[in-house]
Amino acid sequence: MIPLDGHKLDGRKLDDQVLSEKGMEVGATAPAPDRILLIACGALAREIIALRAANHWTHMDLACLPAKLHNQPQKIPESVRARIHQAREEGYARIFIVYADCGTGGLLDAVCAEEGVERIQGPHCYSFFDGNEAFAQRADQDEEITSFYLTDFLARQFDTLIWKGMGLDRHPELLPMIFGNYEALVYLSQTHDPALEEKARKAAERLGLEFRTRHTGYGDLAPYLARAAGTNTAANGAGS
Repeated sequence: MIPLDGHKLDGRKLDDQVLSEKGMEVGATAPAPDRILLIACGALAREIIALRAANHWTHMDLACLPAKLHNQPQKIPESVRARIHQAREEGYARIFIVYADCGTGGLLDAVCAEEGVERIQGPHCYSFFDGNEAFAQRADQDEEITSFYLTDFLARQFDTLIWKGMGLDRHPELLPMIFGNYEALVYLSQTHDPALEEKARKAAERLGLEFRTRHTGYGDLAPYLARAAGTNTAANGAGS
């Protein structure tokens, strides 16, 4: 574990490329039974660390798996299971999973049930950032059925996880096949960052999609982490 201090790790800023390719573990160097471990997607590291700092949840540690697993979601359930087993060997008694279903088709839920752990609700992070109830309502009304979503992390890592991750750098001819049925790119922002909004806007242009944006803050992530931490409310910090 790397000692956790706000957004800085040993004086370094979080590295999105590392979070995409390798993941990262931050928190206590010597886990104790009274500490909590969050097993999460690397794409959520900044938001979790921001909420942890804003709420002084110093008893929570974080183990992020590589965000690139989303390009092979069938690998997520067993990767999570392996980290749960490791956590128990390390002495953690309380473990929470900060993954939505994320394209696993219910397989992650099966792992969570078998291992006796809880995950955040929602089909994907777009839903719980937007608020699962609000996102489901839009889905029921077909408001954004032809929309492709970006979060802050995906706006920063568009080239790595989407353009290159989907092979568009090598085979641009695949663009109409992959994105031909989409009409808009919706940027769900967690923070107010004009530079990130511009990145998302340029991503929409590259994909040939209409650009839309909606600020969500941290959505349902904040109350989920508050419950995991044993508190009733959460300060949203920069995500408000």
